[in-house]
Amino acid sequence: MARYRPALAVLVLAAVAGCGSPDRDVDIRTPSATPTTTVNPVPVTVAPPTTTVDPYAGLPLIDRVSWTENIDGARLRVFPTEAGRNTAAPGTDEAAWQEVLALDAGADAPGMRDQFICHWVWARMVAPDKPSWNLEPWRPAVGYSATVSANCNPGGPER
Repeated sequence: MARYRPALAVLVLAAVAGCGSPDRDVDIRTPSATPTTTVNPVPVTVAPPTTTVDPYAGLPLIDRVSWTENIDGARLRVFPTEAGRNTAAPGTDEAAWQEVLALDAGADAPGMRDQFICHWVWARMVAPDKPSWNLEPWRPAVGYSATVSANCNPGGPER
């Protein structure tokens, strides 16, 4: 075997070097590696979500309503649910008013919707834990702005 070593070494070198092929450069000092391609990363901009999921979506906003009498006249007590107290989703004011009307069609009296929306927008912030909101059909229908200016009670204070 010793007499074939020089010939074997020449064959191995020739095989590794590509048998003298000019189009193939092989570095016999390093193991072969898989060629890698470097790709310049393209920046991706992700827009923030355009909608917010309402955790109270689909839940009732009004628990119940009940009529009472006080020295000024009839009063509809509206009891909001937890969802009704906490939702901030657009359009829930009107959805809640429709629930009130479904519970008692007698709520559809002049000025009552303005009182309700006033409570929905403002009373929820000022007194979030108030058990019920009082709507009175005897109060004058003065429009939403004047109802808000009167702290939701146009025509006199709440008693």
